[in-house]
Amino acid sequence: MYPHHREREQPIFSARAHVFQIDPATKRNWIPASKHAVTVSFFYDANRNVYRIISVGGTKVRAIINCSVTPSMTFTKTSQKFGQWADSRANTVYGLGFATEQQLHQFAEKFKEVKDAARLAREKSQDKELVNTALTIAAPQSPPVMCVNGPEDKLFRSQSADITLSSEKERIKKMLSEGSICEMNLEAELFTLQDSNSKLVAALHEANANVEQWKKQLAAYQEETERLRDQVAELEAHGGHGPSDLLKDELTQSLEELESLLKAKDEEIHILQSKKVEYHEMEHDRDEAIRRLREMEMRNSELERRIQNSEQNLNNSLEDRDRMDSEIQRAIEILDIKIFDLNDLRQSLVKLIDK
Repeated sequence: MYPHHREREQPIFSARAHVFQIDPATKRNWIPASKHAVTVSFFYDANRNVYRIISVGGTKVRAIINCSVTPSMTFTKTSQKFGQWADSRANTVYGLGFATEQQLHQFAEKFKEVKDAARLAREKSQDKELVNTALTIAAPQSPPVMCVNGPEDKLFRSQSADITLSSEKERIKKMLSEGSICEMNLEAELFTLQDSNSKLVAALHEANANVEQWKKQLAAYQEETERLRDQVAELEAHGGHGPSDLLKDELTQSLEELESLLKAKDEEIHILQSKKVEYHEMEHDRDEAIRRLREMEMRNSELERRIQNSEQNLNNSLEDRDRMDSEIQRAIEILDIKIFDLNDLRQSLVKLIDK
């Protein structure tokens, strides 16, 4: 999967659930993989024709589930809101706890659809491999080793070139595998950060709108407080008694209520400001993940270049070997002619000696 010639994986279904993993020691107890409910998504990679289940979460962004769906997998409902499946490649069993029975049913149905799609994809891949194998068998085979002057003078070619080519191919496959794994993890981190960023942006917009509204209310409350204070001061200046005392008490109570409301609004504003700081930290984490992803893309580009150079060297080695084969073939033909001439000369000498 190269960065310049691919499309990113697309989520085809998502659900929120509590994730568990089987205890590797006892193989009976469940270990929580997430403190809270997290998003569990089905992804489809069109380039590799692979379906995966991915879930990320935690304070440090990490992949809780990174499982490739195979036709042999089965999702089992063990209760009304809990289901599980086994991943033989990771040598573990995943469990999901849903909030409702309907969510569990939807996830189970989607798991079955994805498993059937993975089975069809594998069948198509196997058919393609069979066709390639048939074409390889039908291709012309390399010519047999020639013999010179009888079966005892067989020419054995060196196998060092073939060993070098095989090791070069294995090294290229290893580089591609390492690059794909690192890029897969970074894509999972970037997906989580983008999801969190969108939620924080929505919360920030809502908070900004609430802050503006609360500022207007705060200004109105302040005006009302000043007005009530002026009324209290005026009543105190008059020094009246009777009904004025009752009005004074009411105004004092209203003033205290407004002051307590102002304090509550100030606390809410401080909470929103702290959330804004968290949003900036998430933006920084997202930028860092994007930077790491770009570095990985540059590394993959470098791997592509090295692979192209290796393929070029491989082709050059094959051409050199073919050229050496042709030169050896010509030398063999010349040697056959010389040997034939020597045989004629020997027979002529024998005839001369006989005479």
